[in-house]
Amino acid sequence: MTTTTRPTVPDGAQDLENQGIEALISTLKNNGDPSIRRYSAYLLGNARTRHAIRPLIEALGDVDKAVREQAVLALVNTGKAAVEPLSAAMNDPKWETRYRAAEALGKLADEKAVKPLVQGLRDSRDHVRYMAAKGLTGLGDSSAIDPLVILLKDENPLVRTMTTKALSAIGGTKAMHAIRDAMAGETDERVRKAMTEALH
Repeated sequence: MTTTTRPTVPDGAQDLENQGIEALISTLKNNGDPSIRRYSAYLLGNARTRHAIRPLIEALGDVDKAVREQAVLALVNTGKAAVEPLSAAMNDPKWETRYRAAEALGKLADEKAVKPLVQGLRDSRDHVRYMAAKGLTGLGDSSAIDPLVILLKDENPLVRTMTTKALSAIGGTKAMHAIRDAMAGETDERVRKAMTEALH
């Protein structure tokens, strides 16, 4: 794993950099300044310790978007040890947590991420369905084809577009036939464009 891009350095960064893991975890959980929480997540990601995985997963549901994004990068930097906890996070009550967990699983691109991402395709929140489809794009697992095909009829055109891209990336006759069949009844121009590109 490579070191993630350093976020904007907040005031007090040097104090944070001198903190141990436990202190960083406490700061990530309890500090009121989102820039401090974000930098704590960055440092925990660079530490690549299993001990930080649980608090980083909790940070996927942080009220601040930048903290959530940094937690994803930190978990990806932690590596395969994060796959199982992230898979469990796909059942979190917060859709933001499920969304970011799906994003991290997709970036990790581990074969064990397929099952939880397929689960995400059935999520009640369209954001999560979108990110689960995006995550499967890079995994190329044919077991995802059938559940992806169902999403070609999703109510959200962005989900249908990403599903088309995922099926195209996986490839194969079954995926291409499904896209062709769905295109016959597709009315959204953005989705049709993605389908046209997939078929050519």
